[in-house]
Amino acid sequence: MSKYDRMIVLNKQASEEKIEKARREIVRMVDDGEKVSIQKLMQRTGLSRGFFYKNPAVRKEIDRALEQQAGMVDPRREVMDMAMNNELAMLHKQVEELKAENERLRQELAATKKSLVKKNIGVLKKMV
Repeated sequence: MSKYDRMIVLNKQASEEKIEKARREIVRMVDDGEKVSIQKLMQRTGLSRGFFYKNPAVRKEIDRALEQQAGMVDPRREVMDMAMNNELAMLHKQVEELKAENERLRQELAATKKSLVKKNIGVLKKMV
């Protein structure tokens, strides 16, 4: 076997190992319920972004995983939604309290105006 043939065989083996490494990581992420992304795959495998986009076998695995995860909810999003719902409920309560206070102040103002009008009428009657 020539050096060239040996080099081709070694390159093919290295390529197959990279593909298998990427596939294992994709399957692990899907099994763990973790959202599959190129960025995460790059960090976990040490492979380049181009590898994931240019390699048809790996790209097909990524697409399949993303299809499976289409309806999946990110756990962090669920926590954020709960926090936002709590904040929203608290703000609604605050709005109701402020509306009640506003109404109470309006009634107090009306009563004060009414008593001021009576007082002014009393002062005018005394002048006449």
